[in-house]
Amino acid sequence: EIGDDESHCRHHFMHRPVALLVLLIILKKCKGMAMSMSASKIQRNVVWFRNDLRIHDNPTLTSIIPGVKETLCIYCFDPRQFTTTKFGCLKTGAYRAQFLIESVANLRKNLRLLGQDLLVTYGKPESCIPRLLSGSTGSNVYVQGEVTSEEMAVERNVEEQLHSVGGRLVRVVGGSTLFHPEDLPFHQNLSNLPDVFTVFREKVEKQCRVRPILPAITYGQLGSPPPSTDPLDSSGFDWLPSLSSLLPASPPSTSTPGLDGKGRGVMRFHGGEDAALQRVQHWMFASDRLQSYFEERNGMLGEGYSSKLSPWLALGCISPRYIYTSAKRYEKERNISNKSTYWLIFELIWRDFFRFFCAKYGVKVFQLGGAKEVNRAGWSSDAEKIRRWQAGLTGQPLVDANMRELLLTGWMSNRGRQNVASYLVLELGVDWRQGAAHFEELLLDHDVCSNYGNWNAAAGLTGGRLNRFNIVKQSKDYDLNGDYIKHWLPELRNVPASQLFQPWLLSADDQTRYGVTIGVDYPAPLDVDSKSSSSNGYSTNRKSESATKDSKKPNSNNTIKRYFSKATDIPPVDSDDNPPMESSSGGGSKFKRVQHF
Repeated sequence: EIGDDESHCRHHFMHRPVALLVLLIILKKCKGMAMSMSASKIQRNVVWFRNDLRIHDNPTLTSIIPGVKETLCIYCFDPRQFTTTKFGCLKTGAYRAQFLIESVANLRKNLRLLGQDLLVTYGKPESCIPRLLSGSTGSNVYVQGEVTSEEMAVERNVEEQLHSVGGRLVRVVGGSTLFHPEDLPFHQNLSNLPDVFTVFREKVEKQCRVRPILPAITYGQLGSPPPSTDPLDSSGFDWLPSLSSLLPASPPSTSTPGLDGKGRGVMRFHGGEDAALQRVQHWMFASDRLQSYFEERNGMLGEGYSSKLSPWLALGCISPRYIYTSAKRYEKERNISNKSTYWLIFELIWRDFFRFFCAKYGVKVFQLGGAKEVNRAGWSSDAEKIRRWQAGLTGQPLVDANMRELLLTGWMSNRGRQNVASYLVLELGVDWRQGAAHFEELLLDHDVCSNYGNWNAAAGLTGGRLNRFNIVKQSKDYDLNGDYIKHWLPELRNVPASQLFQPWLLSADDQTRYGVTIGVDYPAPLDVDSKSSSSNGYSTNRKSESATKDSKKPNSNNTIKRYFSKATDIPPVDSDDNPPMESSSGGGSKFKRVQHF
């Protein structure tokens, strides 16, 4: 009578409550027997942590089969994540590497509080994990499934190697997004996912609900760690890599996430779940900043203008659902629900959108033509423009201040990111992937989908609205008194705000008065494409009186060294080699990402 028709089954039993109760009891017993049988076949659970470095609300942990005696938790520092890309940028720079080490250490501490432990190793997961399972047949390896090319390639490699030792890879979804993928009102393959954020947001807000956070894991729930593991070259329950072992060439001064050597920066970012939860409590509740977030979110100085939760979100040290639940609790406890309390959730939805967008378009988001395969000719690979943009020496004060903050601390505000991206791709015409690769190296909160999705949008490759920012106007709108610019460009500290945003217009007398010589102490602006400059008030002849004396285009590296020695203590760039750039013909199908392995 039950058959395969679920609706028929429900209709048949809705008027027979006793029969329904009996059926539920039978199903429950069957489920328990099935789990017991599954557990008896599984010798060891393995939890492979990646970008889900937390205990709370972690479906990877709650998905493991109960009743299995041993559970091995492992994190692999993959050497490929610390190599240099074809654009000359590290895949992981010193700030995020240090933040990652701290996050892994905190995860280990929290696992030990639950009677578990964390094996940390250095090596490719497809080599390390199968070796640890050798001789232990019937193991399930649980991992948070990713959606982008390199990460999925690693998963496939691990899966193939596990087959040879009798293991199985179990991909778990739903731990990295606000809305669970299974709840989306779109096809499973996301083929009908809207390409415009507003349409996506309206659909999910109307048709989806945010699932409640998972019950807290209790002591012993995850089973016990194995008494020993096969030795690897670099691994152990007490081992952690040092920053210098991951990045031997990184100077010690760049190992403090969020702060430079002089203590400048928005805040010190400490990696790990504990610090993430403390940040929510401090910013949202103790400092009561959520209620005014919408009005303050475009700030650039200080720690309180935004939640600063993105570095922890990127590594999965905090769940987006936890942030959502906290915001809802804030509204209830403070008896306030306004645009600011909503806007934090709005930005979590943006984050979801880019993750699902990247899942939909796959490798295309890493190609020159972007998600929509736009065949745009004329992308520049000019070494001078790239290197001076990276160093914060473009001659555009707002751009330079933001780029120096990024270079020295690993952080940049959302307002700053939009401006520097717009300037690089729309004013200088530089290949957008160069900007994405630079952000990937330096940003503490680098998230593959958010970074490459946003750069696709900045370059006009998503089919959505193209935002071209007028840098001078943005300076006046968001740094009216020049406090932020002067904080990061001390060579301009004496220039009044009325002249600060276009220093190339300073007369020789003004430069003497303010103690800055344009072209010597602070660079003359880079030339921009004349087609772009007209809309932003730029001119290809916009050099100051002193700057016009030298019409020669200087060597990029000499330019950077000259201004660093005069203006700041930023470490100079040592190499004169320009990394090879991809052809600007439209992004060939063989190009997988910055560096595909």
